[in-house]
Amino acid sequence: MMENPKLQKLYEDWLIEATIDDMQEKMGSGQLSAKELTLLYLKRMAEVDKNGPEINSVLEINPDALQIAESLDAERAVTGPRGPLHGIPVLVKDNIDTGDKMHTSAGSLALANSTASEDSFVAAQLRKAGAVILGKTNMTEWANFMTENMPNGYSSRGGQVLNPYSPGKFDVGGSSSGSGASIAANLAAAAIGTETSGSILSPASQNSLVGIKPTVGLVSRTGIIPIAHTQDTAGPMARTVKDAVYLLSAITGEDSSDPASGKNTYFLGTDFSQFLKIDGLSGKRIGIARDVYFEYINEEKQEVLNSAIAKLKEAGAEVVENVVIPSTKQEWGYDVLTHEFKTDLNEYLSKLSNRCAVHSLADVIAFNNRHSKKALQYGQTLLVESEKTSGTLTEGRYIQALEHDQYYSTIMGIDSVLETEQLDAIVFPNNIGAGIPAKAGYPSITVPAGYTAEGEPVGITFTGIAFSEPVLINIAYGYEQTSLARRAPKLGVEQTLVEK
Repeated sequence: MMENPKLQKLYEDWLIEATIDDMQEKMGSGQLSAKELTLLYLKRMAEVDKNGPEINSVLEINPDALQIAESLDAERAVTGPRGPLHGIPVLVKDNIDTGDKMHTSAGSLALANSTASEDSFVAAQLRKAGAVILGKTNMTEWANFMTENMPNGYSSRGGQVLNPYSPGKFDVGGSSSGSGASIAANLAAAAIGTETSGSILSPASQNSLVGIKPTVGLVSRTGIIPIAHTQDTAGPMARTVKDAVYLLSAITGEDSSDPASGKNTYFLGTDFSQFLKIDGLSGKRIGIARDVYFEYINEEKQEVLNSAIAKLKEAGAEVVENVVIPSTKQEWGYDVLTHEFKTDLNEYLSKLSNRCAVHSLADVIAFNNRHSKKALQYGQTLLVESEKTSGTLTEGRYIQALEHDQYYSTIMGIDSVLETEQLDAIVFPNNIGAGIPAKAGYPSITVPAGYTAEGEPVGITFTGIAFSEPVLINIAYGYEQTSLARRAPKLGVEQTLVEK
């Protein structure tokens, strides 16, 4: 129970599933302040995240959050809001640097005490937009590139993240697990995740969220603990397409420190909310990639997807069934990640303060061995495999794998089927199929499609060519507004979320 009766009423009757527009309306009319909104979410975290079903999605709270919110309230009173994120509490994944009192560890005990000297580009953009960075979310350790058998959502620093739709039963998805579970459970307005291959799309699908995996280069990677520079990107996770788009607009921008951002000559300073069209599906030609991909989900989930596909047709899209990506059955490996990880991580770690215990991948492996009881519950086979590479990216095996992945994911992959079938986008189930656009550096958006009889979320994912975000936003928003599929999880008798 909150002592303030106004806040208690808002907590009980309004907070759950409130959108960013809802929040701005209340702050704009003087019914609520950013400080009070931040208090509401802190209360929600205390009741839901570490008690009852123990979602365990938030690693730490920004100790300055309330003061930041107060300063934004003062600014609003004098000059008005900066934009849709002014005073809005958001969470960021634990591999994203924030130049404040919080740590950035990628879930590793080796970096548990590491604090960044400055904001990542993404964090700086969020602050510039007026967002309140509320805390850091738990994640699959080293973004799921530590070992083969680590459960989604587990880190040695933070423990196991659980899916709020059925804690301990449904997979929470990885590696942006905490970002997914926290927003599904209504612990903040939205969150930032990161993806190398499926790490936004997977937890977004599993937690009935919208997840946007941008084109590599649309969002700067500066200040984010890496896996692989050819595939890494940050992106938003939210309960609605509009909220996710607000975040996407905020975190894009020009960054001379990230060479990939030089590809982004299309959307510097773009407000992506202009692409939120109710009739966004009208006239779109969308291909359904059933071959192989739909075989990975059971018949019940296939029926959920079939119902979603029917809604695409109802909303004016032309659906092309059974499109085939030519490279679907290629032998795909992860050699590119294995080689780039050592190079990219060593570069990141080398810049950390001398107070940090590790400054190279070799240091991380040695630290884990010294603290194996706590740090190596599931091993570190991928770390060891990557350390065996030269770190110079000169190996023929790497270069051959890179050229293979680039060719078969683009020219003989997504580009080919889009051109041959004259498609605007391809549909995949959940995050299955994320690997090909990941290798291409192409964008995807997942949207809630429905639920199984047991209540497990199912997502529908739309994928396009590089910098096709406007088209994908058209499609995702049009589908969302037609289906209205998302419903909030129920977290027990004490914390029952209102279903919409």
